[in-house]
Amino acid sequence: MGRENKPGVFISFIAFLASVVILSLLSVTLWGEKPEKKLTQKALTYQGEMTVAEFGKANQIPNVVLKTIFGLVSKEDLQKKLKEFPLSQAETTSNVNRASALEAEHESKNWVKIPIKFILWFLFLGIVFVRMKKSQVSVRNRSWHLLTGVSVFGIILGSDPSPMGTVKDALVLFGKSGAVFPPRMIALTIFLIMVFTANKFICSWGCQFGAFQDFIFRLNRDGKDRKGIMRQFKPPFAVTNAIRILFFVIFTLTALLWGVDLIGPVDPFKTFMPTKLGILGILSIVALSVLSLWIYRPWCHVFCPFGLVGWVIEKKSWFKINVDYKTCVACEACAKACPSTVMNAILKQERVIPDCFSCATCIETCPTQSIRFESGKRERPPEGKFKRKNG
Repeated sequence: MGRENKPGVFISFIAFLASVVILSLLSVTLWGEKPEKKLTQKALTYQGEMTVAEFGKANQIPNVVLKTIFGLVSKEDLQKKLKEFPLSQAETTSNVNRASALEAEHESKNWVKIPIKFILWFLFLGIVFVRMKKSQVSVRNRSWHLLTGVSVFGIILGSDPSPMGTVKDALVLFGKSGAVFPPRMIALTIFLIMVFTANKFICSWGCQFGAFQDFIFRLNRDGKDRKGIMRQFKPPFAVTNAIRILFFVIFTLTALLWGVDLIGPVDPFKTFMPTKLGILGILSIVALSVLSLWIYRPWCHVFCPFGLVGWVIEKKSWFKINVDYKTCVACEACAKACPSTVMNAILKQERVIPDCFSCATCIETCPTQSIRFESGKRERPPEGKFKRKNG
């Protein structure tokens, strides 16, 4: 879906970006997105002689939260005095913060949309998985698959949940209130199982912002999707991953120690929630979008917390890109066409293998059909296979 001239690339880019923003605004309006509730920890009015009901009224704590904090069984328990419970004031305050945080999380979610999204994820990723297995993902349909991912899981169904959010929001919530939101942990587990099953498939095709960046990158590709119309770059993985690890450490420390969300103001997933974007968010999304024309998935490679976690898990992925060295002619066409440095690493097995997003460019490019998406351990190339050619 790229254009064969530079003006065409920019026209397509602007049209795509504008369409995503406009349609996302419409979608948010139709869904009636719930407002985000900011967690604030305030000093509580606490006296041992207070009843639970009086304590709740004085601190504006709903009964459902009081039930969780004190383990209430019946309405009559609301008349028990605070001193009757085996909780100190500090413990009560801590419990209030956790319970209030969990209640706010629950209230902020659209429990109709979320299950629909997961069902569609399973269906869509299952279809792409089968097509990958049959080597049917090609230049003719790759961008349509990516556009489907952006449209369904981003524009129509919104930014939440997302793979990145399961890591980012979990750390921030725990840092702010010491709470763990069980549905988010379930979602994270599902996403990691997807990564383990099929090499980062959720990031490849189902992640709304991942597919967004990938689609933009393909706009700046020739008709065979093998090189950029304008020159595209492949930053060294050692550099991008070092930055990603450093950023993850800094983000985690600030989240856990001070409850600060460093990603929040620049969260790229808010592309699909334009009403919640500030100036910094708008600037960061525009920058990432423009950068995506020349660099493959910049957010995924440099900043995404789930991207880093997924990269670790994908080392043990069941299905992944494999090379048959018996038929491989060492032409390295796959590595040249690959959007990043990963295929060169997979092909030669000489270095740490970067993130592989299973885009199937290598499969389509290989002239001898030596590359497949299949289960099993990757073989090492025969000694000197590529050195002879390059020597």
